[in-house]
Amino acid sequence: MDGQRRWDEMPADCLVAVFRRLGLDDLTAGVPFVCKSWLRASMDPGCWKVLNFHHLDFLPWSSFARRFMAQHALRSFSFSGFMKVAVARSRGSAVELRFPPVFGASLQDLVYASIECPRLRILSLPDLALADEAHIPEMVGKWKDLERLEMGTKPSTFLTMVSEISRNCGNFTALRVSGSIKKEDAWAVVNSLPELKHLELSRSYLTKAELMVIIDGCRKLERLGVRNCLGFEADEEVLRTGSGIKAFEHEGSKLLDDSGYETDEAGYHHECFLLPHCSSHI
Repeated sequence: MDGQRRWDEMPADCLVAVFRRLGLDDLTAGVPFVCKSWLRASMDPGCWKVLNFHHLDFLPWSSFARRFMAQHALRSFSFSGFMKVAVARSRGSAVELRFPPVFGASLQDLVYASIECPRLRILSLPDLALADEAHIPEMVGKWKDLERLEMGTKPSTFLTMVSEISRNCGNFTALRVSGSIKKEDAWAVVNSLPELKHLELSRSYLTKAELMVIIDGCRKLERLGVRNCLGFEADEEVLRTGSGIKAFEHEGSKLLDDSGYETDEAGYHHECFLLPHCSSHI
């Protein structure tokens, strides 16, 4: 090794540039335990601008949880505790936050993030209990710089949420959500989100009438994802109307269910979310 530069002698800004590409598991349970210079660099807020919890397993008996507890000599583990560590290290500089989709996150975690991460531009929300969905519009409206919002299922407060985005988030251009898209939902998107460029509604109950409202009304759409929906089929009129959208993704959508009958929208809404959500980002 004589005459060669050592990793622990690399300038701190170079280490930060490398570490910011790592996942939160490596940043918390790997890098800090290599050497003192890596520990110092890993604490730089630049490493914590993207807080992506989406693909980590926060079950207390998961391999990640066991590794984290062993490295930090802890007796217990929770998503809330881990999130607070990551958020604290970001020092208010986080621009992207992705909650785990199902297990771990709570309304209290969302409230905490709305206070401690004021500069978010990208937000992926967890599925909350029905009683907690009433707080989503207020929380989302606090992120003035928000550009992109992703949700697993359409909340009961969808209309209010869209209104809050319209009033408070002037740079908003991208939305992903699945559920029963009704007439009032389609018109809310058209009227409240005029700058929308990317819309993902795959695995939703979406009729042709609502789809046409969206295509006709969202004049700045560059990408529209309506794959595997029930309620419409991509007939000649739909394809012609959507031809002006650069990426119009409608594969797998159909008018009827597999038995050949029209399916009640509430029933399809339930079935959709028994399936894995589309993992592609808008």
